[in-house]
Amino acid sequence: MILLNFGHPLTGEQLDAIQKVALQDVYDVRHIKTHFDHERPFPEQIVEMINGLPIDTQTWQTKPILINPPTLNVIALTLIAELHGRMGYFPAVIRLKPVPGSLPPQFEFAEIINLQAIRDQARTTR
Repeated sequence: MILLNFGHPLTGEQLDAIQKVALQDVYDVRHIKTHFDHERPFPEQIVEMINGLPIDTQTWQTKPILINPPTLNVIALTLIAELHGRMGYFPAVIRLKPVPGSLPPQFEFAEIINLQAIRDQARTTR
């Protein structure tokens, strides 16, 4: 599985937990810088960022890809829309949660959220 990390660096423990829940090896972790210029349109910067990744059309549509979204919500939402267009479905995303009482703040793996399954289920309520 390819893990596109648009967030903070992931620890070995977090990656181990992700693989255990996903039931797949994460064989390719890509750390992607998501510092954006607030004076430029975000959709334009998302396209530039994604176009800069060495991922071809076939890989977007056929390989298992997991996303660690960026922490800024507007960038994350715009990214998910762009990825849906390229992949043909909503990608699964990981959620990290704070470790209670940790200093400095630390985060642990919480869950994998299957956005496509959520979308499909929501369609039944139309």
